[in-house]
Amino acid sequence: MSVSEADGTRRGMFARSGVDDIDFGVDGAHGGTHHPLIATANGRSLEEINSTVRVPSKSSSFLRHLAAFSGPGALVAVGYMDPGNWITSIGGGAQYGYLLMSVILISSLIAMMLQYMSAKLGIVTGLDLAQATRLHTSKRVGYALWISAELAIMATDIAEVIGGAIALRLLFGIPLVVGVMLTVLDVLILLLLTKLGFRKIEAIVATLITVILVVFIYEVALAKPEMGAMFAGFLPDAKIMGQGQLTMALGIVGATVMPHNLYLHSSIVQSRQVDRDDQADVDNAVRFSTWDSNIQLSVAFLVNCLLLVLGAAMFFGHGDGLDTFTSLYNALGDSSVAGPVASGLLSTLFAVALLASGQNSTITGTLTGQIVMEGFIRMRIPLWLRRLITRLLSIIPVVICTIVFGGKEAALDSLLVYSQVFLCIALPISMVPLVWLTSSKRVMGKQVNKWPLIVVAWLVVLVLTGLNIQLVWQDVAALIAML
Repeated sequence: MSVSEADGTRRGMFARSGVDDIDFGVDGAHGGTHHPLIATANGRSLEEINSTVRVPSKSSSFLRHLAAFSGPGALVAVGYMDPGNWITSIGGGAQYGYLLMSVILISSLIAMMLQYMSAKLGIVTGLDLAQATRLHTSKRVGYALWISAELAIMATDIAEVIGGAIALRLLFGIPLVVGVMLTVLDVLILLLLTKLGFRKIEAIVATLITVILVVFIYEVALAKPEMGAMFAGFLPDAKIMGQGQLTMALGIVGATVMPHNLYLHSSIVQSRQVDRDDQADVDNAVRFSTWDSNIQLSVAFLVNCLLLVLGAAMFFGHGDGLDTFTSLYNALGDSSVAGPVASGLLSTLFAVALLASGQNSTITGTLTGQIVMEGFIRMRIPLWLRRLITRLLSIIPVVICTIVFGGKEAALDSLLVYSQVFLCIALPISMVPLVWLTSSKRVMGKQVNKWPLIVVAWLVVLVLTGLNIQLVWQDVAALIAML
């Protein structure tokens, strides 16, 4: 699709939605009805960063191209190692040993496939997933999908609130309710980061990812996992279909394959300057964006494996008592549980990495919120206000849970696990339009999905939907049995 075709597509989209037509020149002129806090979103996805990063000429080396396109993958990978992953992966290892390693592997492969399609959609069409979905569906469907996306973002935010509050308590002794309230202040961090420029934000995120990776490589190395059992865990086992195992497995899938990342990636890849009149330039952008995505998601895969291995190597056999972040923190310093490698340093590093993980996810969650709001309902509000509203809504169930259960962390961690299961249930809702759009030659032109990829993608949608139905059925049956 050429620049002029993409601009024409956007014109048609906004004309059908009743919004005034505007100029979509190559230089990115923008318009809209402005208000101090609320404006109509008529422009390119995340217009503040769209086409702001220069890329080298096609004659430049592979490494120069890779460096120029590296960055969006790191922001996407953040969602695959947020606090939701921690409790599901470490808890899965503590309760079931290495059994769920195969779930992490399959989830990561699914993630790579989906993020490839998401990035490709943004590069080829010049539209993010929310804009493209709204263009090709009705207004009513667009609103329904917006609500689904917002709920998924809130579920992600709940994990960040819980992880951040617990990390603050572990490091500084701050009570949970106070820590939950303090997480609202991360809007100030976001305001600071928005002043630095997008490339610097990418660098900060990559640095925090490195901190998390190094911490867990060190801790797993001390744990000395059983290598044979660990690699055997990458082979799927029928035991995964047990009720407890399936709930944890779907929690891992929901924590690993994040619905909001599909919207995010389709937008932030457009920060690179791409000439859509030049098919070779488009193909080049898709190629290196895929390299960036797969490299960063491989790092996320490694982190998630390390989390599960840490749980299995140090805590398997003690899994019933290690279902909270605090119990894991304490266990890392308790030689009777973690063995002779236990130390206060391991516990502190665990809490520091947990805090870094939550702050990383803050950035990407806020950007995604802006993307889905602008794409689905054409509304734009400042990032800080967007963050404040989302965070205030997200802390409500956390505060209620904290007060009702007397500040018991086990209740919060249960809320966190079920928020990740909800993400898994919401995932097919975002996957369907992505697979459908990228499989359409009319939308994607020469970059349309090849038929083997189409078959695999729809199979994944069907399998995830089937597993979700089975999980709901099991939970309902268990609830009836308790009555």
